[in-house]
Amino acid sequence: MIKCLIVGAGGAVGAIARYLIGLMPLDPRNGFPVKTFLINVIGCFIIGLIAAFSERNGLKPDLVLFIKVGICGGFTTFSSFALEAEGLIGRGQAGIALIYMLLSVVSGVLLVFAAERIVAGI
Repeated sequence: MIKCLIVGAGGAVGAIARYLIGLMPLDPRNGFPVKTFLINVIGCFIIGLIAAFSERNGLKPDLVLFIKVGICGGFTTFSSFALEAEGLIGRGQAGIALIYMLLSVVSGVLLVFAAERIVAGI
């Protein structure tokens, strides 16, 4: 039961952070979903940092659960990513949709690697 509360508390933090980023006035004319992209790549970087710090420094499992499952789970949003990509394609912007999808996936994975390398260098 306590682990559910830990995840829920982290999820609330992540969801509120995602909501606040959603309020930022970033709406490019080409329709590229900048806010969701930023949310997802930031989340990838954070989860990479926590995974690496945990492996290297043995962080408390409840802290890792709070951040990885709670905060990152509440913050990042694959469903919004998918919906926005579908919307771009539906509006005839398949090129931007493809760029968005490729940038999101490749950047996310690269940022996890980057975070792990940063922690390894500390």
